[in-house]
Amino acid sequence: MKAKLGIAPIAWWNDDLPELSDDVSLEECLRQAREAGFTGMETGRRFPMEAKVLEPILRQQGMSVCGGWFSGLLLDGDIETEKDRIGTQMALFKAVNAPCIVYGETAGTIQGDRAAPLATKRRLTDGEIKTYGRKMTAFAEWCVGEGMPIAYHHHMAAPIETEAELDQLMNHSGEALPLLYDAGHMAFAGGDVLRVIDKHHSRISHVHTKDVRRHVIDGLDRTRESFLDAVIKGAFTVPGDGSLDFEAIVKRLAFHGYEGWFVVEAEQDPVKSPPLKMARIGHQELRRVMAASGYSVED
Repeated sequence: MKAKLGIAPIAWWNDDLPELSDDVSLEECLRQAREAGFTGMETGRRFPMEAKVLEPILRQQGMSVCGGWFSGLLLDGDIETEKDRIGTQMALFKAVNAPCIVYGETAGTIQGDRAAPLATKRRLTDGEIKTYGRKMTAFAEWCVGEGMPIAYHHHMAAPIETEAELDQLMNHSGEALPLLYDAGHMAFAGGDVLRVIDKHHSRISHVHTKDVRRHVIDGLDRTRESFLDAVIKGAFTVPGDGSLDFEAIVKRLAFHGYEGWFVVEAEQDPVKSPPLKMARIGHQELRRVMAASGYSVED
């Protein structure tokens, strides 16, 4: 069983909340992540979108691209438009041998709106999810055909947030649509993190190891507070610093045969939670649970 450990730059610079950002360059961000022990990083706003610019930076720091967010609009849009929108990112990811593009649905999402309470998130009918599932399947098939698969990211404050909504999407989409499994987002949404793995393991192609602080989540007033309010309050953290049992989670993924990237993604205030310190904590915990689960981690 082989695994690779990556991290997202959101601990250093937050794309939705620029005020929660460390004043560090891309090179320094990559250097710190490598110092903590990671070999890959997902892309963020300070990444150049040209391979000839990015590749020398990655080589210098001994890092690779292990994924990256794409703000999809397919729920309300059409496939041809999304093909055009994803084109530049797809070309870069193919050039740097990234494993996938992380597809996050942002049509109708409130994840970036601090004025929108969690309880006001968009809710889809069964018919709307059926239509959406067909569109996502067709788009995923096209992406694979172009040589760069996507991984669908269920997400707090997005149209596909809860365990039930994810079940519906998986049921109404084809095997061509892979799933990004994020334990933190699923726990925040009230789902059973192990049951989701059991139900959808055959579709999981990418994993985000986001931990949560349960006391922060339980203390939220979802009729008044937004997703970004929760982030500012410290709802998320790295494995080893939160409430989730990542040894149980990783063992369940291993039981079902998952191999690939495990990416730490925890948006936090870099003043309260220094990124290098948190990266080290997350890496140490992941190495511990990888060993307990029978994984060989590629360095």
